[in-house]
Amino acid sequence: MSGLPLQAGRTAFGGNPDSYEAARPPYPDAVYAALRERCVIDGSRVFEIGAGTGKATFPILVDRPARLTAIEPDPRLATHLGNLADRNWPMLEIVAHPWEDAVLPDNGYDFGFAATAFHWLPQAQALRKVFQTLRSGGWWAAWWNVFGDPDTPDAFHQRVAPLFRGLRNSPAWEPGRRPFALDIDARVADLKLAGFEQPVVDILRWTISMDAGQVRALAATFSEVVNAEAPARQKLLNALASAVDDEFGGRVDRNFVTPLYMARRPGG
Repeated sequence: MSGLPLQAGRTAFGGNPDSYEAARPPYPDAVYAALRERCVIDGSRVFEIGAGTGKATFPILVDRPARLTAIEPDPRLATHLGNLADRNWPMLEIVAHPWEDAVLPDNGYDFGFAATAFHWLPQAQALRKVFQTLRSGGWWAAWWNVFGDPDTPDAFHQRVAPLFRGLRNSPAWEPGRRPFALDIDARVADLKLAGFEQPVVDILRWTISMDAGQVRALAATFSEVVNAEAPARQKLLNALASAVDDEFGGRVDRNFVTPLYMARRPGG
């Protein structure tokens, strides 16, 4: 079965923004600590690609950028993000367009980022635009929460991985290949090809305890599950919840990993 096309990422996550927001765990605090070490956010002009429900948007806003331009192609998610922001974040600007269609000034931003989103874009083309949008000396960062650490797989991951076979896989994790976000050589090569210098990679590993409802809710946000036929989707989600309760005593410890890539546009 073929994988999901890149265009699927523009509409896969907006069907129930509240459920998505509740189900997806936050990014580790260490991500934001690492960004603060290299990328000046306070008072800067910032853009985000694939803002979604704001899982990374709001933690960045806490650092008080002068402006944060959030690019979100799904109008449902863009509206949801705007409703969450309301008047509390006047520096937030939401652009409801795909990255390739968004009109941003060249050399106009100090910092840009994408959180669990950039795998839905053609890398060379998207990074060229990122490079042009940043000022000389500006920083780019991309990170992902990878839900299952292939280097230290937990027992639950090993038990349920076969249940996902037969679904149309996301570009984030293609069968037989290193997960997109953890293919460090490829990601660094993409950055260098686009003209970036000083690539820095941090790999953050963490474990979270989840009950059956949390496991089911998180899996329901995966693009390959969202795009499955309804009977197959419900069968999978029921099987995941049953495995937690019947085989793991109602809770599972999940090993997740968050790779963070940072790179600088030369000059400045």
